[in-house]
Amino acid sequence: MQSIQKITPCLWFDRQAEEAAGFYTAIFPNSKILNISYYGEAGQDVHGQAHGTVMTVVFDLDGQEFTALNGGPIFKFNEAISFQINCDDQKEVDYYWEKLGEGGDEKARQCGWLKDKYGVSWQVVPVVLMKMLNDLDKQKSQKVMKAMLQMKKIDISELHRAAVAE
Repeated sequence: MQSIQKITPCLWFDRQAEEAAGFYTAIFPNSKILNISYYGEAGQDVHGQAHGTVMTVVFDLDGQEFTALNGGPIFKFNEAISFQINCDDQKEVDYYWEKLGEGGDEKARQCGWLKDKYGVSWQVVPVVLMKMLNDLDKQKSQKVMKAMLQMKKIDISELHRAAVAE
């Protein structure tokens, strides 16, 4: 028997849960849709969804399980919650930035953050950024911070240049 993940983020969509789960599982490696459940007649006076429409989609993104819920237009995503993607190199940063940003909000991009086409916020962050920001040389870390604050998508080579700049 497979154990249940202790904490599972639940993402509230209007009616795009299945579409969004397909979008995300196509981007992240080792990902798949695990289960789809449908609204029945019970509770229709509460949820207001048509019988037989998708209620939830459980999906796995590279080992992290999520639930997507079609709950109607009541709630919207905002930047108070985001998902951080720790990237090993610039190629990985570029990949996730391009794929997740496709069709998203161009104005909601700063310092490695982006909002995808469903309104979900992501932080596409190279692992080296945190190392550089925590450098014992405070001048170096401040130069990196200043450079990062000027970026939309994080550019690792620019961070390295900033760290050694006079």
